[in-house]
Amino acid sequence: MRDAWSPLLSYAHLSGLLARCGRAGDLRLGATLHAVVAKNPAHFHLCPHRAGLPHVLATWNSLIAMYARCGRRGDAARVFDEMRVRDSVSWNSLLAAAASASDALALLRRMLRATPGAGACDHATLTTVLSACARADGGAGAAPLAAVHGLAVSCGLDAAVSVGNALVTAYFECGSPGSAERVFGAMAERNVITWTAMVSGMARAERYRDSLSLFRQMRRAVDANRATYSSSLLACAGSLAAREGQQIHGLVVKTGFDTDLHVESELMDVYSKCGLMEDALRVFRSCQDPDEVFLTVILGGFAQNGLEEKAFKLFAEMVSAGIVIDTNMVSAVLGAFGAIAPFALGKQIHSLVIKKCFGGNTYVCNGLINMYSKCGELEESVSVFDGMPSKSTISWNSIIAAFARHGHGSEVFQLFESMKADGAKPTDVTFLSLLHGCSHVGSAKKGLEILNSMSSQYGIHPRVEHYACVVDMLGRSSLLDDAKAFIEDGPFKDNPLLWQALMGACSFHKNSEVGKYAAEKLLLLSPDCTAAYVLLSNIYLSEGRWDDRARIMKRMRELGLRKDIGKSWVELQKEVRSFAITTSQRGSAGFHDVLQQLSAAPSDQEDLVQSNGS
Repeated sequence: MRDAWSPLLSYAHLSGLLARCGRAGDLRLGATLHAVVAKNPAHFHLCPHRAGLPHVLATWNSLIAMYARCGRRGDAARVFDEMRVRDSVSWNSLLAAAASASDALALLRRMLRATPGAGACDHATLTTVLSACARADGGAGAAPLAAVHGLAVSCGLDAAVSVGNALVTAYFECGSPGSAERVFGAMAERNVITWTAMVSGMARAERYRDSLSLFRQMRRAVDANRATYSSSLLACAGSLAAREGQQIHGLVVKTGFDTDLHVESELMDVYSKCGLMEDALRVFRSCQDPDEVFLTVILGGFAQNGLEEKAFKLFAEMVSAGIVIDTNMVSAVLGAFGAIAPFALGKQIHSLVIKKCFGGNTYVCNGLINMYSKCGELEESVSVFDGMPSKSTISWNSIIAAFARHGHGSEVFQLFESMKADGAKPTDVTFLSLLHGCSHVGSAKKGLEILNSMSSQYGIHPRVEHYACVVDMLGRSSLLDDAKAFIEDGPFKDNPLLWQALMGACSFHKNSEVGKYAAEKLLLLSPDCTAAYVLLSNIYLSEGRWDDRARIMKRMRELGLRKDIGKSWVELQKEVRSFAITTSQRGSAGFHDVLQQLSAAPSDQEDLVQSNGS
């Protein structure tokens, strides 16, 4: 830098350039500018009484900030240690480079010792340290967070909006929504960031109704932004609040955020989870330039709503169009695979996984385990599981469910012991598979022990699905009276799922007395249940009660109910063909006749990028 230049101009230019280097992550140019500072000690010497000290100090602070933004914490600390004069910006710039909450808190203590007094820290100091606490893993920032909160109160800075916003965010990130709510309630002034932090935090804490209530209050106070709408839609998706989601959709259109990809993705997620796929598809078709998240959401929506063929077709179109496929998309389409999915397509997707080196992704491997087991290839599921570099709880749940699905009850319990030995924590899904395993091995006693151990040993409250598994297990063991008593003495006696499970067991064992009781209970709880009418009709038929059977059939016709037709399917030439053989066909055509007819049908699918018919 030339001596003829104005020092003030030189400092301003240099500070601006360093700031740009930090934003762009340009370490090479930033280090070059640092050399300029080092080679011009007369201009950049930090002396407490020199003229133009604020400008020199600003340059050194910019150096710290540049190194911090480039991820060079050590270099930032070395620049800081060379400074004979420091202000709060110097400390805050170094705090921004702290690697953890403990490092930030240690540096804060050092700062307070070096500059005692009320002005030792400012708003930026506290918000920076609070951000470090919020980033701490596994709630490790909870203890430092309480200490920083106390410091904010003692310094009188807790009333500042920026500090209050940082406290709310940090408490949510550390898993303390109640504390965040108390901070929010005590804030005299709130802005859109405050409200958005609360709406988002409550949604992520699964307090969905509270999130939507806060969103309604917010609209009376400030204008919502994109993040607020996304968070409120997350709450709608979590609580399956279709009506509220549609109302927020209207607000989104009115405020012009309907073209924002984040908001559109959340809208599709709401509609998909609420079963409104036509609405989700309208949002999908309106998007001009979908990104990876957007495409993943619609693939997942198809899978969740039984539209597997649409998921496969869209995925094939994406591959054909050259769209970059990521692990989330693969996981979403693998979730669409079931018993009637084209196994050839599943193998092609596995080949794609190998080609793109996605085999180390836990979610993709979990999807492959489920895909192979649902397609009847248990050995392939085991091969994928054994080849995983690391196994999560979901991975263990997937392989345990695979063995339970294939009726290998004893192996299910062996895997459960291996899961615990591996350090994975069982979930409620794990116990569903264990109960299925008990059903297959016919061990009702062990199944009841497992149900009781869920809350007593693992702190997991059984859901209605667990009770339905026990009813099925007792039914398979011919303990129909015990199953009936189990339902009536349990907490879900008014849930139709349990009576339907008992009714199915009675149908298998031809127990008309308990079956009739279960069917009548089911019809009281679910008057439109076709299965209950069919079972009652069959019971009356077996007992020769023709009038009662006619009454049941008449009632079905009045309600517009029809018995579901059983279907079979077979994969031929990479296509899945489903068919039903009616009563009139059974006398003239057998399975092999139908198979021969299907095998003569042409197939146009040759590879992954072509459509899948059924």
